[in-house]
Amino acid sequence: MPSELSPRLLRGFVAVAEELHFTRAAARLYVAQQALSRDVRSLERELGAVLFVRSTRRVTLTPEGERLLPYARGVLAAHEALDAAFGRGPAAGGRPLTVDVAAPVSTGSRVLEAAREAAPGVEFVARYYSGLTAAADDLLAGGLDVAFGRVAGLPREVLRGLDHRLVRYERVAVLLPGRHRLADLDEVPLAALEGETLYAGAGNPGTAEWTSYAADLFAGYGIRLAEPFPKIEGEREFARVVRGRGWSVLATSVFVGVEGMVLRPLTDPVPLSPVSMVWRRGLRHAGLTALADAARAAGAREGWLARAPDTWLPRADEALSPTTR
Repeated sequence: MPSELSPRLLRGFVAVAEELHFTRAAARLYVAQQALSRDVRSLERELGAVLFVRSTRRVTLTPEGERLLPYARGVLAAHEALDAAFGRGPAAGGRPLTVDVAAPVSTGSRVLEAAREAAPGVEFVARYYSGLTAAADDLLAGGLDVAFGRVAGLPREVLRGLDHRLVRYERVAVLLPGRHRLADLDEVPLAALEGETLYAGAGNPGTAEWTSYAADLFAGYGIRLAEPFPKIEGEREFARVVRGRGWSVLATSVFVGVEGMVLRPLTDPVPLSPVSMVWRRGLRHAGLTALADAARAAGAREGWLARAPDTWLPRADEALSPTTR
């Protein structure tokens, strides 16, 4: 028996033992399934024992795994108690967790509020970057802990330093002036926007992931992106600018209302905007667990990850979709 065992290896073992499913256990720990499998194999080598019986359909504990489980739980509980006693680590909640929710009306904002209710001992500090591209730099630098947005729009070198989990598919919509020719429709077919010019954040480097989404969506429909415009700060200024310029705006169904304008879902096909929870790789904090649990609960309750056959995603987002991995 080795004199020391890594808490990480024990944590992975306990997660698999409780879930009896490597994919679910990896999601619970915010790690890749391959990394979790490697950790379990490492633990088995260190102990000189086979802990799980794996088949294509199920995972079960061996007698050695059953014997290890209560000891592993005890060791992890002791580690958490030690962290809590000295004000460190996830057991104590630790320092405040900074969370970019993009806007006061957003999926991220809803998840944050639910996490605050579920974990009143954790201090969450909200930020409003209004763009994952801008937030990602601060995530990597340590000035921000968690953000929400479209990860497929981030450069690969940026993604290598981040972990992420898909939270919701928001339905994409168009914000139209009240007197627009399509404003009376309940839903707007994409083809009906042919010849239109829509604002989608061009000119704001912090929302580049949204501008690239719009470019993919508009291709083949004869829809133009509005020319680059300086970054617009705040809801009041945004409303003033879009009304003053007579813009239609690519948005989602989770969007702040603008006086004199109407929000209409797009259809034929139904475009979806993936929203992921994103955090710095290696981060451990009680608030991260609370956010993930809140997102999972809301998603299960409201069908946030359901996809109908007539929905559309950019190819880069399809590659990250749970249904294609």
